[in-house]
Amino acid sequence: MPFISKAVHVRWSGEGVWMPLGDLDFGVGYENHTSYPAPGQIILYPGGISETEILLAYGGVHFASKMGQLAGNHFITLTSGLENLRRLGEMTLWQGAQPVHFETL
Repeated sequence: MPFISKAVHVRWSGEGVWMPLGDLDFGVGYENHTSYPAPGQIILYPGGISETEILLAYGGVHFASKMGQLAGNHFITLTSGLENLRRLGEMTLWQGAQPVHFETL
């Protein structure tokens, strides 16, 4: 931490934004993985079929790539500010990549 990136709107998964991480290897396998994160849940796809990525659901998500369904490790759930998620998702969809900054408090 901190983690600084840009969020882009998903192409295959529905209502979510993702942060592409290329071939970054976190050294983790699948644990607590899902293809259907709820709004406010953040998942890490550790790579394999598609590139490593972090995905934040703001609405209905069926996590996938052009290769088909994927599953990612649910590792963070947002508990406040959820009323802003849809605005972030729609801004990313219509205005392009948005800056993202995660840090511990």
